Amino acid sequence: MSATALAAALDALAAAGTAAGVDDAAARAEGERLAAAVAESSPGAPTDWLAATARPTSTSLQPFFDAAVSARRWRSAPTDLLGELIAKSSPSASQYAQALATVVDAAATLGDPSISAIAAAEGTKAVHRSAAAGRDKAPTPLPTTPHPDVRPTTNGDLTTKAAEPEPKEERTLEQLLEELDQLIGLARVKHEIHRQTELLRIERLRGEAGLTSPTLTRHLVFVGNPGTGKTTVGRLVAGIYRALGLLDKGHLVEVDRSELVAGYLGQTAEKTTAVVQRALGGVLFIDEAYALAEDQYGREAVDTLVKDMEDHRDDLVVIVAGYPGPMARFVGTNPGLESRFARTITFEDYSAEELRRIFETMARAADFEPEPATLERFDRLSADQARGEGFGNGRWARNVLDAAIARHAWRLRDVERPTVDQLRTLVPEDLEDVVDIGTDSEATP
Repeated sequence: MSATALAAALDALAAAGTAAGVDDAAARAEGERLAAAVAESSPGAPTDWLAATARPTSTSLQPFFDAAVSARRWRSAPTDLLGELIAKSSPSASQYAQALATVVDAAATLGDPSISAIAAAEGTKAVHRSAAAGRDKAPTPLPTTPHPDVRPTTNGDLTTKAAEPEPKEERTLEQLLEELDQLIGLARVKHEIHRQTELLRIERLRGEAGLTSPTLTRHLVFVGNPGTGKTTVGRLVAGIYRALGLLDKGHLVEVDRSELVAGYLGQTAEKTTAVVQRALGGVLFIDEAYALAEDQYGREAVDTLVKDMEDHRDDLVVIVAGYPGPMARFVGTNPGLESRFARTITFEDYSAEELRRIFETMARAADFEPEPATLERFDRLSADQARGEGFGNGRWARNVLDAAIARHAWRLRDVERPTVDQLRTLVPEDLEDVVDIGTDSEATP
């Protein structure tokens, strides 16, 4: 039955994609990948997923795991097609987000899901719904919490139909900068983005006035730990560059090594160029870009990328992201990279107070209300976290919330008809370490 529900949800998503002006096959492929990522930890899910996606269940389970790996970031950030609809202020964004939520619901029933897997699915639904809700009435900004920096990828044909162009309500430069300023924390990042914006604005005005102006690099390096809002800021940068008249579309295509590198020399160049074509008019965001320096296949991708950046210097911006040390070494591996990535923006870890605000905002976006004592318990958990390289920041706060939602559900297991307050309220007990929630060891952050 779970496979049947997912198949129906994918059909509905394809229909919602068509209504939004998106290729239905691309929408379906995105839904399949999201479903695999949601169900990845559930025993028996791969077989159900293969049946729901009309793949032979007698063959290898590898397509399921490939799809799951490629879409893990979408568990905590909008999918690529939803991101494009949001960037265009499409009136269909909310309907598409709801169709994605239905896919998530169905995916959460695949196999034998644990309580925490079901709770995590609720968080994924909230992320997509709240992202789309922030665009329903321009210029209302998004929630102030950056989406945790998990890895969305692109795969397959993401071209939109050219049939009936949708009415756009493009956000102004002022609205985009206001949205940037409302993000929690990131003071240094905000200053750098404002500074870059002014540099590019004045360069454009000097050009319009017929004055000679040095050509400023528009490409950026983002460095910092996971979960510090790099993807969220990258999406805003795409919109800001569009508002400045530097990009036509202002969308963001986010990839990692797997979306750029093929298994054979020669194929990588084609694969990389295909990704660049999808990003034209917007921003290509490459997460953990230093993975491209590992072998000859990655170097082929870098060489191709440098050439494509030169060929499309007026309609492509590239942002590379990752940890500081490896990123510096990566940029130094190719003279073409060094000359094009002259500006690095550092994303610092969130403070304890900022993490608390992120947790509280995420909880309320998912329609939960933490008690004051619950937030105090969160502060103690936060204080116990080591803040070295690799600390998850917003992603860690999301994991704590997911585990709390799982414990909340387990706490109410014997309450047949919980009140609305009971359904919404997170108590300190929900953040306590629990030895056993069924057999799920992942429930403890």
